[in-house]
Amino acid sequence: MSSVGLTILVGLVLCSSALLAQDTSDVQTPDTVQLKDVRVDGRRTSGLLISRMDDIHSGAIYAAKKTELIMIDQKSFNTSTNNARQAFSGVAGLNIWESDGAGLQLGIGGRGLSPERTSNFTTRQNGYDISADPLGYPESYYTPPLDAISRIEIVRGGGALRYGTQFGGVINFVFARPPLDSPLQLSANVTGGSFGFAGLFVRAQGTVSNTSYSVLYQGKRADGWRPNSAFDMHTAYAAVSHRFTSTTFLSADYTYMRYLSQQPGGLTDKQFATDPSVSVRARNWFQVNWSLASIRFDHIIGTSTSIRSTLFGTMSGRSALGNLDRINMVDLGGPRTLIDATFTNIGNETTLTHDLQVLGLPATIVGGFRLFHGTTTQQQGNASDGFGPDFSFTNSNNLEGSDYRFPNDNVAVFAEGLFNLGGGFSLVPGVRVEHIVTRAEGHYRVIVRDLAGNPVVDTTIVENNTRSRSIALGGLGLSWKSGSGLELFANAVQNYRSITFSDLRISNPNLVVDTAIGDERGYTLDLGIRGSIGSEVSLNASVFYVRYNDRIGEVLRDDVPPLFLPFRYRTNVADAYTTGIEAVAEVDVSQLLLFSETSPRLLFTINGSIIEGRYVNSANTSINNNDVELVPPYIVRAGLRSAWKGLTVSYIMAWVGQQYSDATNAEFSASAVTGIIPSYMVTDLTVSYDWTWGGISLTGNNLFNASYFTRRATSYPGPGIIPAEPLSIFASFRINGDVITD
Repeated sequence: MSSVGLTILVGLVLCSSALLAQDTSDVQTPDTVQLKDVRVDGRRTSGLLISRMDDIHSGAIYAAKKTELIMIDQKSFNTSTNNARQAFSGVAGLNIWESDGAGLQLGIGGRGLSPERTSNFTTRQNGYDISADPLGYPESYYTPPLDAISRIEIVRGGGALRYGTQFGGVINFVFARPPLDSPLQLSANVTGGSFGFAGLFVRAQGTVSNTSYSVLYQGKRADGWRPNSAFDMHTAYAAVSHRFTSTTFLSADYTYMRYLSQQPGGLTDKQFATDPSVSVRARNWFQVNWSLASIRFDHIIGTSTSIRSTLFGTMSGRSALGNLDRINMVDLGGPRTLIDATFTNIGNETTLTHDLQVLGLPATIVGGFRLFHGTTTQQQGNASDGFGPDFSFTNSNNLEGSDYRFPNDNVAVFAEGLFNLGGGFSLVPGVRVEHIVTRAEGHYRVIVRDLAGNPVVDTTIVENNTRSRSIALGGLGLSWKSGSGLELFANAVQNYRSITFSDLRISNPNLVVDTAIGDERGYTLDLGIRGSIGSEVSLNASVFYVRYNDRIGEVLRDDVPPLFLPFRYRTNVADAYTTGIEAVAEVDVSQLLLFSETSPRLLFTINGSIIEGRYVNSANTSINNNDVELVPPYIVRAGLRSAWKGLTVSYIMAWVGQQYSDATNAEFSASAVTGIIPSYMVTDLTVSYDWTWGGISLTGNNLFNASYFTRRATSYPGPGIIPAEPLSIFASFRINGDVITD
């Protein structure tokens, strides 16, 4: 489907929706609309970290799925730094990469999935995609500012039927809504901290008549704790929504983010052990410009049917500049490598939610479709031999690397149902049919040089490849709710992950991609219990099994002449599985010990996971029965939160087990892109005091100054070991209040 045809089809969808709204408004609609009953069970008031999604919410069914709901405004940590370790501390089993100290890029994975820019989750903001390309390049270079977020919604592998086929599921960042009772409310947050960190967040929002609005800006910069690691970041966001009638709403938002960061490069194991604060790269830079926009139409049709249609788009880009040679090789100057990419996407998702009766029992059906067209361009070649952020090719008409255009079309239809069976039981079947067409149009150069560095072979190879596939995924969930607040749930869903554009063509001396690499298929099984035990204990525990057929992974090889240097080889390694237990519990110690209402409130939270991952059915005997990479056998996080009047103290500890970084389970390599990631423990402490008009906070991250790392990078921001940030202190002062109250 062409981009023009897609645009016309999307326009027809929106126009038809608008006509539907117009037709309905012509009828004399009563001022009061009788909506379906809503059950309020109070589960979000008993604890601050443990919660789950409602069974039906915003055009999706979450019943019988493994879900988590993080209420950011109920957590105590410094949101200016976008610290994922703290924001996701209440979610069991997440493996978090810490590539920078300011949350410029989010890197989380789980159940054996790589945290690389959260690429194994469908990442969304206010319900629409924010990654570069959800199928062809599902990496997230933009992370919404946590200063502006009210909640984060997470659905594990069972979210594949509604949101996309990813094994990981979906993560959705939801911006805080404007107040309905104030025409103008202003808020600001000023933060200063270690290593020259300075942050500013300002927001104006309110509601005038039937129109709500929000405008915000966040800026932050720092010198960085290592040499050559300064950054400067700016984010702006604007949103407006209008209520035409009691049943018809229209909203729109726009986001712009840009940042420039110098990257100090990775380290070898010896360099890290000697001094993790050193930098041996002074010419590496990274630049991101991200633009997102959406228009959403919501309409309630009668008392049992509603429609939601969202048109969204992306016009973004990122540029990586520097020396990609192995980190154990000295940077002697000369031309740097520039990898420049742009992402232009447009899409529409439309869902219809309908409530009905089946055999006298209530049921809900959600169905919809998705249309998407994206074009990614990627160029690689030589850039200037200087030190600064000069993102321009020295030979743009004849690049030394490659020049590609990757068009991507995606059409999907999906449907799920929630059927009450009586006795607290409910059944949730679902299906998704997806058609994907991925194209690669361009060329790359093969240059072979003699020992003196003179080219002896210089060949340009033109490629024009098309991969078209149609897939059907099914799923089934079952839930039983007791009268005491506990729920048992089970879910089985098929998953699918297509190869990315980087798997089709990229030149990296540390990484070689198999030319015959193919898509991944598999399924996810969940069985769990969640809910509350009285008002003192909340819990969410589950066992899972994830099966990957033709799992894409990386193995260490050194069989390429003439130098026989070790490198990572990315291919369909083998079939694999991960299985384990994920559990989180929160205890209101104050209620358990019968503290008086005037005493401080004390909450204790602990979550943990025990996971095993294995490669199976591999023709390569050196891989068969190996551990799956990036699977810590255990992850434990615990926290204490005490609140008394306006004072809040929060202490969080994370303990992560040792893991491998590739499928061969290599423990060491000279290039440091492969090897063990040792176990580590890190703690954070936040003390804050709030008034009605604002507050202050003081945060100590990595309180005991642990020396550790969470990743080995094959390219930027490495290659090599990326050390985590040491002890850092941040202080914030925030104000908020209504400027106009009438």
